[in-house]
Amino acid sequence: MIDLLLCFEDEAPLAARIAEAAGVPCERVVRHRFPDGELKLRLPSAVPARVAILRGLDHPNEKLVELLLCARTARTLGAGQLVLIAPYLGYMRQDIAFAPGEVVSQRVVGEFLASLFDAVLTVDPHLHRISRLSEAVPVAQALALSAAPLLAELIAARRPAALLLGPDAEAAQWVAAAAQAHAFDHGVCSKQRHGDREVHVTLPEMAFAGRQVVLIDDVASSGHTLAVAAKQLLAAGAASVDVAVTHALFADNALQTVQAAGVGAVWSTDCIAHPSNAVGVAPMLAQALRSLK
Repeated sequence: MIDLLLCFEDEAPLAARIAEAAGVPCERVVRHRFPDGELKLRLPSAVPARVAILRGLDHPNEKLVELLLCARTARTLGAGQLVLIAPYLGYMRQDIAFAPGEVVSQRVVGEFLASLFDAVLTVDPHLHRISRLSEAVPVAQALALSAAPLLAELIAARRPAALLLGPDAEAAQWVAAAAQAHAFDHGVCSKQRHGDREVHVTLPEMAFAGRQVVLIDDVASSGHTLAVAAKQLLAAGAASVDVAVTHALFADNALQTVQAAGVGAVWSTDCIAHPSNAVGVAPMLAQALRSLK
């Protein structure tokens, strides 16, 4: 169990909910940007032995520098155990080199975080070719939680007869976990990616006419995969298509892209603050925090 939760201004609301649920104090890291772009951070002058830092790693580049500065300083101030709470863990997708010289960012960033922290908590990390978070982030305690059951509760309340569908094979794990909680019918599409914003989606051999379909995935980024799947589902006779995701990245005009494809409701967790947030992860993260040794 930790003695203090540190956070940044932009994630203070989520930090407050986690701290309240875990029963620990919460303080903010004071952040200043110099005219040349460099950062000046200030931690509390008194740091206890066990500290957690909340920093979601969407738009991760600058945040990784923040974690470097904070973690090293917390150690010098007396922290013996450091825990990273990263509801969204960036740089997990690039897990293999597809061309000579290509950086495997999952390995590099994972080892960087392991050099700073003793434990890492995250939610639905994008682990494609590995089965455990500790393989990507080699720390003593690496906990990957899933928001799929939480999203399933929401879907059961709002679309009790839903057909759950993953937009690609990688979503199968989240679809299965959500379906199991309420015995939803479910399936998975197949996808071929031809670029960041060009995909081909093939629907599974199922009957969609008149069904309320909910597309479930871990991340909504460009929105193109969800949009292509939604258009095909509506063309196949689906009564409605909604979207439920753990991480609402929605880069640029991604949300508009999804809505323009005919998607109705868009639900996400508050791992990343977004207008679509409908499910809170603070109690789940607090429980995991309390379970740490």
